[in-house]
Amino acid sequence: MLGEKYFELDMSYWGRSRRLVIQILCIWALVAYGLPALVLETNKMNYLGFPLGYYNCAQVIPLFFGALLLIFNHVQEGIEADQMDGKPMVEAASSAALNAVLMKVYVAYTGGFVSFVLFLGFLEAVGVPDQAIGILFVIFTLGMYAAIGIASRTSKSDDFYVAGRNVPPIFNGMATAADWMSGASFVGMAGTLYALGYDGLAYITGWTGGYVLVSTVIAPYLRRFGSFTVPEFIASRYQGTVQLPGGKVVEMSGFARFLATIVLLSCSFTYLTAQVFSTGVIVSRFIGIQFEVAVFSGLIGVLFCSLLGGMRAVTYTQVAQYVILIIAYTVPAICMSTTQDDGFNKNNPVEFLVYGGTLQAIALREKEMVLLGLASKVTPYLEPKWRRVDFFALTFCLMVGTASLPHVLMRYFTTPSVRSARRSVTWSLGFILVLYMTAPAYAAFAKLEVYTNVIGQPLSVLPQWVFTYGKIGLTSVCGKAVASVNEAVEACAQATGGDYLLRLKDLKISKDAMVIATPEIAGLPYTIAGLVSAGGLAASLSTADGLLLAISNALSHDIYFRLIDDKASIQKRLLISRVLLVVIALMAAGTAASKPADILSMVAWAFSLAASGNFPALVLGIWWRRANAQGAIAGIICGWGLTLTYLLGTVYGGWELWGGISNVAAAVFGLPVGFAANIIVSLLTSPPPDNVLAMVDSLRDFKVTGEDLTAEELEDIKEKEEALARTQVLQVSNTAEATAEATAELTI
Repeated sequence: MLGEKYFELDMSYWGRSRRLVIQILCIWALVAYGLPALVLETNKMNYLGFPLGYYNCAQVIPLFFGALLLIFNHVQEGIEADQMDGKPMVEAASSAALNAVLMKVYVAYTGGFVSFVLFLGFLEAVGVPDQAIGILFVIFTLGMYAAIGIASRTSKSDDFYVAGRNVPPIFNGMATAADWMSGASFVGMAGTLYALGYDGLAYITGWTGGYVLVSTVIAPYLRRFGSFTVPEFIASRYQGTVQLPGGKVVEMSGFARFLATIVLLSCSFTYLTAQVFSTGVIVSRFIGIQFEVAVFSGLIGVLFCSLLGGMRAVTYTQVAQYVILIIAYTVPAICMSTTQDDGFNKNNPVEFLVYGGTLQAIALREKEMVLLGLASKVTPYLEPKWRRVDFFALTFCLMVGTASLPHVLMRYFTTPSVRSARRSVTWSLGFILVLYMTAPAYAAFAKLEVYTNVIGQPLSVLPQWVFTYGKIGLTSVCGKAVASVNEAVEACAQATGGDYLLRLKDLKISKDAMVIATPEIAGLPYTIAGLVSAGGLAASLSTADGLLLAISNALSHDIYFRLIDDKASIQKRLLISRVLLVVIALMAAGTAASKPADILSMVAWAFSLAASGNFPALVLGIWWRRANAQGAIAGIICGWGLTLTYLLGTVYGGWELWGGISNVAAAVFGLPVGFAANIIVSLLTSPPPDNVLAMVDSLRDFKVTGEDLTAEELEDIKEKEEALARTQVLQVSNTAEATAEATAELTI
């Protein structure tokens, strides 16, 4: 029997795959939490001038995660090769051809961009004003993204939602990296490390470690399912009925879809606001316009890409944006690293090997500032200030949040196959590591420059960048944002600027200003500063593209099409999606203009909301057959609801922190509650229907999605899928009314 054959294959393939995942995750957890737990002891040891504990979290652990994914892919593909009786798995010829074409296009594009930067450097050398160069950078990059959006326009739903599912792994990895390395990573990461020192490394450990979860636990199975959105998977996985007190039977998949969409909106809109905020910071600095105006101006490039071509345009734009942002981030760091001579390195351009001596110089300068009376006390940059539980809680929330973010997961719907999805995750982490390996060096170089050349200097000789960024509220002297020496003298209540030496507590630099200000802090040419602005803009816009698409697709596909009008034409659905793109973009810009918080904090909130709302439903839906619709709904309401309540209470309600845990790690409370509610309610209610159990088995069965099936087996699978699709359409046709009634009953 065909069913028996699938059952036997599933046991063999699934059993080996499951054991591999468990082994990988055990190693992952041991390294992710074991090495940071020993930081105080290992910091006493040096490696190339680095305190080993700091270096482990900044460089060793992220690189280890990348190596772990390479091992996982190799072993997993070996398991799949056994299922193919040793025959190689060949990717579609169309994907290979597309890969070759894209490689040529983006190599030419990279050469063109480098030539443009060199041309602007020439303009600076011949006396073109700095602001003109900044404007050229912004206009050129925005115009280029808009051009890609126009060239990639489409009216096909498959292209609009999932880029035709034929994006090669390496380019999907670049697009995902650009989508991922938002304003938080580009603009906020080095600034956070500058401000927090060792404790800021929790962000690097958490965000890189999350990709191990994405690759092993979630992404391949979502790709195998073949949905357009995360809420669509949750609705299909959590089908089932419940009888209300009045006797009416209600299909629960619509309610599960609705809740999943609410979770998506909450985390994605929070994340989107942070990207628009960082766009405003960059545009206001380099074009010289008011922050609130800059926020709305930055949306032009985003809307061109998203409106015209959907995921297809966004994907190819994000590849272009990755090229710009990674050049922009690494070039200043390389320039600064070549000036270092610390006894270990001299003129070494490999920045993540060079800054050990810089860290030692920072530690010495901290002690010197106290001795000179420039600071009463300095918190050591290299030592943890947080409790270990705080570091681990934030790391955990960021890891799980990474594996739960809808706009990241939907990128893996675009690959040609399950194997491509796994490889794409590895490429994603590899491209992300280029920036994350550089961020600690960036922060260290900037820290030493400020400590050495700003702190302890008379007000009359403060560098111009202090006043430049003071004009837009990103720096302050003696508690005030100042735009001139006279204003600094007045702020510090001094008669003249020549006698008073600036103390450590007198200077405040926004974490969101650090990266774009560092080239000026280090005295690099203005063209480099303009290059960094272009990179920051690319990082913010690429993530904003993905987030806008995730939100509008969820509303148009999961709410409008699935719950309101299941007969809507493709043209009508795409029109609604595009209208929603504009509305959501304007709402995000309005929210960002109010400056609700720093970029990294807003992003961390989004991770906690995604982790508590999505992760239990996704993981249990794939890995536990007994999970049912009632359990998923209970888990989302309890887990996500608790996390949101804690966030709102501590940020806006004046609540005390529970156990001292910061609200950026709010999911540490909601996530276990979500898992517990899902499991308990699932066990107390009836099992999922047979068609759902068959779907879960198909997610775990290699041959159902492999190529080695007979024509008879393929036809049988196709008939079952079509029958299931018809069932789902019938179920959701009346879901809008039923969902409203069910919500009212549950509320009562």
